[in-house]
Amino acid sequence: MATSSTLMTPTRRRVVWGVRILLALAFGAAGAAKLAGVPQMVQVFDAIGFGQWFRIVTGVVELAGAALLLVPATGFFGGVLLLATMVGAVGTHLVLIGGSPLPALVLGALAAFVAWQLVPARDDWIKALKPARSAA
Repeated sequence: MATSSTLMTPTRRRVVWGVRILLALAFGAAGAAKLAGVPQMVQVFDAIGFGQWFRIVTGVVELAGAALLLVPATGFFGGVLLLATMVGAVGTHLVLIGGSPLPALVLGALAAFVAWQLVPARDDWIKALKPARSAA
């Protein structure tokens, strides 16, 4: 599947890869901390009130998003997954636990940037959505 990244200049491609790597490191560390049961993470998810299963799910989603970012063919999906996760994090800060949503806003903006830069070309979406025609 060709993406808009195939049309990028070398400088833009390097910037996008730099942001992808930065996000993968940030979300990889955050996801690992959640799965390892770091006391601060346990406290945060106690405050959220959904139970510790939600910490585990969030950690798995963050690790999956980080991994998707590092694979060229799946970077767009990793960006979208992590953007959605950060939308939820901002909402959680604003409604449930308080504190500054700024880190989640910044990470969400960076994930949105990556997704926007890697969005599959329009023609590829159209081809994927059209049913295959049989040669009769």
